[in-house]
This record gives sequence, structure tokens and C-alpha cells, in this order.
Amino acid sequence: MTGGGEIPLIHASGDPFAVGRAHGEALAGPLRTFLDDSLCRLNKVMPEPVSPAGLLPSIAAYRAAVTAAVPALTDEVSGLAAGAGIGEDEAWLLQLRREIMGYRKVPTMGDCTTYARTGAGGPVLAQTIDLNGDLDDYLSVLKVERSDRPGRRSLVLSFGGLLGYLGLNSDGLAIGLNLVLGGDWRPGVPPYLAIRHLLDSAGSVTEALEILRGLPLASSRTLVLCDREQVVYVEVLGDELRVVEGPEAVHANHFLHPDFVAGDEINVFARNSSVRRLKAAGAGLAALPPGSGAEEHFGLLSLPPICVPDRGDIRAERTVAAVVMLPDRGELHVRPGDPSLSATQVFSL
Repeated sequence: MTGGGEIPLIHASGDPFAVGRAHGEALAGPLRTFLDDSLCRLNKVMPEPVSPAGLLPSIAAYRAAVTAAVPALTDEVSGLAAGAGIGEDEAWLLQLRREIMGYRKVPTMGDCTTYARTGAGGPVLAQTIDLNGDLDDYLSVLKVERSDRPGRRSLVLSFGGLLGYLGLNSDGLAIGLNLVLGGDWRPGVPPYLAIRHLLDSAGSVTEALEILRGLPLASSRTLVLCDREQVVYVEVLGDELRVVEGPEAVHANHFLHPDFVAGDEINVFARNSSVRRLKAAGAGLAALPPGSGAEEHFGLLSLPPICVPDRGDIRAERTVAAVVMLPDRGELHVRPGDPSLSATQVFSL
């Protein structure tokens, strides 16, 4: 797989174990390569090396927390391991990679810019995905239809074996995310898995918020949720959530809710970048007329400072993909790698 190449589409249906097994079988070779590449490239981006044995206590603690809160996803991780021919701890490492990295107060240039709106022209949720580790090599899309969720299907963007990252479902719910830094990161449900659980379980923003409030989330994030009628962003800090609703939402990587501003651990360089991207996205969205198509949104997502360029440092965040989700149409539009340089690929429910 290459950053600008064809994104694999994986059809996964049945019970949670079967869904995971289909995912693992489809990507067995790449997942093994990823695990063998400096331990999912963790040792290329972290200041101190980690080892499989040293990570086992953390993996066990997260696994126990996820199993208690969302047992179906534990079954799916088991299926992923079986399908890919890897160990279960390795399959969990794929889910926990970002949690293991934690957060450091170091200069950064980006970590996702997200916006959504509803109203005339229909709902849209669009964002860049800014990550370190050159992960556009491991981009895939899962088309999920679980037998215990009859009638609900999901399209999920994934990296390197993740069960979830962002996506939409057939009820017209779309979910995106931003990294925000604060509080204690601890064993719990990683936000990527929480998003997948919401897409599996919720038919609307209102239902998703109810479920989210009951999850022991592992780390700080902002989730942006959109359906046909409603747009919200949810800031997560420790055990607290703050929900802001409006006809549109725009978010980058600093806390916006006044209750959380004092707890923001973002460094000044990253904050300056986040503020610039937030302003550019807000102004750009205001200039896009209702009903603008996916390509018009990609035009905005491809512009600096929203699009973060590759600086040739695997430890530095850069834009590894951009997405435009049209939840009422069940469409996920993706440009892999730098969106100013790649063509749009369209996935539909």
C-alpha cells in the first residue's frame, strides 16, 4: 500500500469475531509488516524505545477496561488476531498504539482540523487527518455489517488494523475527531474504539451522546458528530464531557469550552498552529455555499495551513488523508496522503 494508491475496501459481516477475522484475513501481510516495523513504528517516533514484553501490563489493563465496557469489540480484536495470524496481544497493540504514545508537550504542526454543518444542502462532516509515523501506507476502509446490529451498516476509515477511527453509518450518523491534550491518560476505552462503538450502536447524535456518557474513555479528544438534523462537538477531558451544539462545528487541537481551557496541555507552538487552522477552516466553511460538493470541500482541506505538509520527519505530524462524509447519502470520500496531490476515492453504503 502506498500513500496515494488505491485504498483497500474490506467487507466484514457476521458476529463481532467474524467481522474481525475478515479484517485480519484481508490485511494479514501488511499488519505483520507493520508490527515488524520498529513495533508499529512506535520506536521511530517515541523518545524512549518500548518492547513487546514491556507493554504487556498496559495492554492487559486496556484490554480489561474495553472488555468490561464493550465486550463485542474484544471479540472483534480476537477475530482480527485469528484472521491475520498474529497474537492477541499484537492485535491489541494495533488498537492501543496512540494510547501508548501518550502525549508530549513538544512543537507540532497539526493533528486534524475538522468541521461539520447541517441545514440547507444536507449534512457534511469533513476533516484532515494529521498523524506522525507516515501512516498513509496503512490506510483502509471497513464496510461493516454486524449480525447483532441488523439493518445498520457502517463505513469506517482505519489505519493499520484499527477497528475504528472515524466514519459514518446507514442511519445517517457521521463522526470525526481531533486530538486535544489534557488530563490523565489511563486504561479505558480508546477514543478510536469508542467511535467505532458509537457507529455500531447509535442511530443519531442524541443516541450517540447518551452512549458516550457511559463509556470510560482512556484519553482526551474532541469528537465531532453530525446527522441530518444536528451537529455537535464533544470535548473530553478526564471523566468530564462538554457538548456544544450549533448549525455548524469547527475544531482543531485546543480546547474551546471555557470549562476546559485552563486544563489544556497543548504547547504554545502547537496552539498557534491550531488557532491558525481553526480560523482558516471557519472562514473557508463560511465561504462554501450550502450544498457544496465533496470536491469543493477537498479544495478547502487542501489549502495551507489546514493541510500540513510533509517535512521529511517521520516523528512530525503531517496530513496523511482528508475525508468528506455525506451522511445522508451514506458516502465517505477520501483523498489519501496529501489531499492537494491525490485523487478522491469514494466509498458508499
